[in-house]
Amino acid sequence: MTARVGVVTFPGSLDDRDAQRAVRLAGAEPVALWHRDKDLHQVDAVILPGGFSYGDYLRAGAISRFSPVMATVIEQAKGGMPVLGICNGFQVLAESHLLPGALRRNDHLHFVCRDQRLRIENTSSAWTNSYDPGQEIVVPLKNGEGGYVADERTLDQLEAEGRVVARYLELNPNGSRRDIAGITNEAGNVVGLMPHPEHAVETLTGPTTDGLGFFTSILKKLVNA
Repeated sequence: MTARVGVVTFPGSLDDRDAQRAVRLAGAEPVALWHRDKDLHQVDAVILPGGFSYGDYLRAGAISRFSPVMATVIEQAKGGMPVLGICNGFQVLAESHLLPGALRRNDHLHFVCRDQRLRIENTSSAWTNSYDPGQEIVVPLKNGEGGYVADERTLDQLEAEGRVVARYLELNPNGSRRDIAGITNEAGNVVGLMPHPEHAVETLTGPTTDGLGFFTSILKKLVNA
């Protein structure tokens, strides 16, 4: 049976179609999920895509956290369903308290858009098991509120438990503490990532195909579950 991966569309989402395409290229079936619908339509995993949900009013992701679909996503994530939040999706996961910390305005106060080198630090999560430990990849990055922050105790805990999924290399583009580009929860099923792997899945449009591993990883996870 083909794995079904839901991709949520919020008002203001930009990269939902790109995420669906990445899921399809990885070999799974993408399922469109609407923000007002609590039904996840029997998907095996969920992606919260990038964009500017609800115009990023209040704080990025703050309103989306209260969308009807998120009540079900939060419940299912706590029960073990794999969830990936990309950029704005990472912000929604933080606002939902599925991941610790917060995403704040870039330290240079400018929107940044560039190809970003990352190092994959954790290869045991549901979304990174296709990578090798320490593998370096290049994927696009585009954000205005991408600086990951948390108190020192939380940062130390993330480091000690190996929950930093990816780290910026060469340049910290937004002032994220300890160069953190992505993290996972304790169970490893929920991952938030600020860069955009869905934009690096084919040579026609991406700088590399390095991002495809996030989407093939979930297939491996679901097959071996």
